[in-house]
Amino acid sequence: MNKQQILFLCSHNSARSIMAEALTNHFLSDKFEAQSAGIEKTQVRSKTKIVLEELGINSSKLYSKHLNDFVQKEIDHVVTVCDFANEFCPTFPKAKNFHHWSFPDPSKFEGTDEEVENYYRKIRDEIKDKILSFGKNF
Repeated sequence: MNKQQILFLCSHNSARSIMAEALTNHFLSDKFEAQSAGIEKTQVRSKTKIVLEELGINSSKLYSKHLNDFVQKEIDHVVTVCDFANEFCPTFPKAKNFHHWSFPDPSKFEGTDEEVENYYRKIRDEIKDKILSFGKNF
């Protein structure tokens, strides 16, 4: 069975979409090959890497990518994980399915370093739960 191609999009490809890519490739690698991109290409946030490493996910090869690199590729599922990306992302003419999963931006959370890191964990776990639920359909 061929793996389904899934592309996760958010505004900066620094937290939510990176988490979704890494979590999908870690937990559902038998069903999906995931990638991620942003409306803007930035850098993966250090807290994103920390909370992924806690689950045993190697974050050293994760990097921010621009969505234009994927517009003409054949993709089974394009998933926006923030409202901004859902509203402003271009069309993907070769994509088969579109999904929108809205998650808060952990980089906007204000608090102590520990509180911010805990919020990243919360968003990571919400994304993980959504991905595992989505994967049950395949």
